[in-house]
Amino acid sequence: MQKLSAGRYRATSRDRLRTRGEGLRIGEAIKLDRGDVDWAQGVLLIRESKFGKSRLVPLHPSSMSALEGYAQLRDQLQPRPAEPAFFLSLNRKRLLYAVVSQTFRQLINNAGIGAGAVSPPRPHDLRHTFAVRTLLGWYRAGEDVQSKIPSLSTYLGHREPASTYWYLSAAPELLALAAARQDTAWSAARP
Repeated sequence: MQKLSAGRYRATSRDRLRTRGEGLRIGEAIKLDRGDVDWAQGVLLIRESKFGKSRLVPLHPSSMSALEGYAQLRDQLQPRPAEPAFFLSLNRKRLLYAVVSQTFRQLINNAGIGAGAVSPPRPHDLRHTFAVRTLLGWYRAGEDVQSKIPSLSTYLGHREPASTYWYLSAAPELLALAAARQDTAWSAARP
């Protein structure tokens, strides 16, 4: 299992490892069991996710608070769940991906988000937003992004950092910041 030190990479404003969604894949959230939440450390255990990898994911205290609120309400409404799943459906079982996607779509449509868009928002877009905002935050803060990419890669559950570099080309603003930093480095290196 890949471990990401909760103490070192706690989701802080300095490291910018905090946005809604916390970078999880939807399937990872659905697969969470009650025992996968470490309330004392503020960490989730993501078990055997994509490529069979498991990892520890530290969460921001506000995310832990939201999970705690959900857990309390869930336990009131579903005191005897049929499964150990953290997130439960009305029939006391683990959520289904298709139902989560359909519910997300209804919420997006009702809120008028992405109306008229060629590709309306999908649940997985929250993960992309998390990664891009993390990278943008690091660039804006003047951080050494190259040295941080492996940590973000581990946090996201990527097999290798090359999978994380895709996000650099996925967002024009991020690509512009990366290019500007490279241009500055080249200018400084010229005699």
